[in-house]
Amino acid sequence: MTDLPVLSILILLPAVGAVLTPFLRKDPIVRWFSLLVLFADFLLALWVLLNFDPNTAAMQFGEHRVWVPNLGISYRLGIDGISVWFVVLTSLLGWICVLASWWSISIRVKEFMTCLLAMQSLMIGVFCALDMILFYILWEAMLVPMYLIIGIWGGANRVYAAFKFFLYTLAGSLLFLIGILLLYFGGGQTFDVLALMEVQYPFPLQIWVFLAFLVAFAVKIPMVPVHTWLPDAHVQAPTAGSIILAGVLLKMGAYGFLRFSLPMLPDASQYFAPMMIALSAVAIVYGGFLALAQSDIKKLIAYSSVSHMGFITLGLFTFDAKGMSGAVIQMFNHGITTGALFLFVGIIYERTHSRDIAAYGGLIKVVPLFGILFAAFLLSSMALPGLNGFIGELLVLAAAFGVSGWAGAAGALGALVGAAYLLGVYRQMLLGEVKTPGDVFVWDLGRRELACAAPLLLFVVWFGLYPKPFLTILQPSLDHLMTQLNPTAVTP
Repeated sequence: MTDLPVLSILILLPAVGAVLTPFLRKDPIVRWFSLLVLFADFLLALWVLLNFDPNTAAMQFGEHRVWVPNLGISYRLGIDGISVWFVVLTSLLGWICVLASWWSISIRVKEFMTCLLAMQSLMIGVFCALDMILFYILWEAMLVPMYLIIGIWGGANRVYAAFKFFLYTLAGSLLFLIGILLLYFGGGQTFDVLALMEVQYPFPLQIWVFLAFLVAFAVKIPMVPVHTWLPDAHVQAPTAGSIILAGVLLKMGAYGFLRFSLPMLPDASQYFAPMMIALSAVAIVYGGFLALAQSDIKKLIAYSSVSHMGFITLGLFTFDAKGMSGAVIQMFNHGITTGALFLFVGIIYERTHSRDIAAYGGLIKVVPLFGILFAAFLLSSMALPGLNGFIGELLVLAAAFGVSGWAGAAGALGALVGAAYLLGVYRQMLLGEVKTPGDVFVWDLGRRELACAAPLLLFVVWFGLYPKPFLTILQPSLDHLMTQLNPTAVTP
């Protein structure tokens, strides 16, 4: 399409911004510079989406440069109909995080913005990487800025939460590296992702590599029982940290299954499918009941993410075209909706410094714009028909019932429990008698906060009413993935 190395520019633009930010002197300049860099990155991502060819499953905007020839390591980039949407999502949430932190981050502003810029560069790089070592380096490097964001600008127990996050994800990543090396020695001594997809690995090797990848991806998602780092990280993280965690980082594990486990290890994936479906069903129900028991709004949303991510892994391992489409749609929509919920929790926390659900009441009467938009995102998370959360959850449930009645029932139960805790938050915080923590004065959304919420609301309504553009771009890549899993698979 173009000789311009557009993916490298997408990755390097925020990276260069991260290098230059420490040399800026005044905090307002740092904020504006970071916002402009990340917004420019978002505009470039939109250009990529608009110029993406939806009629092919091939990798597009490809770049290839030999890096370490003796080991077969290359700087290889490319995106397909799956990864292009996560590049857009990452670039969208990047500049929103800057606006969300405009006043709430008042210490070490340069360092904070440097971490945000570095995170965006690394996350986009992960979704574009087509070399296993390049992917692994970017995957590991993401730990550092996120660790700093939680550990420096987080809450009272930030150091504990940051260490827990770091240790869990590092342990999983080490097994991921072992799995990569097993594929390298078993697949012609190359780290090229596309080449490794064409190799027919022996079944015993597939089993061991799948298990190694499973630990790494399960921690990132996170799946039960390796989910316990997530509530601590969310509660202690600043608003921008929670948005990045929920919006992008949780998708890395599911993306790993899509990009590596399913196409490279199809026999092992199908062998372990019953176990993955069972774990997903447990996550949906268990995460939902944990959310139902929470009094802290951030913990409630964190546990709801465990449940919602369970729907994603359930859809992926049905090996059904509807279920896999629903899973990828749910990945994107969860990033939009849960990122928005953490944004709104951060907005009200800045005004009241309380996350206690019971301390609020009647907010829609005193801050009507906040109340209406917060309600819209809560209903989106509840998968209300007409909003973006509905179509993905519906497709996953349809596929789950087709594969296993009890898994479908667990998904339906999780959806009911989700409605219970989300409607409970809606009733407690937005309706009834007006109440705020300590009767402090709260004010409605300002222009900066509306600028954060508006694009997220646009996706919530657009994808809820008209998901066809998403599916049109996504479908060829999913069809190709289905043929890798089952050569005779036909999409209905």
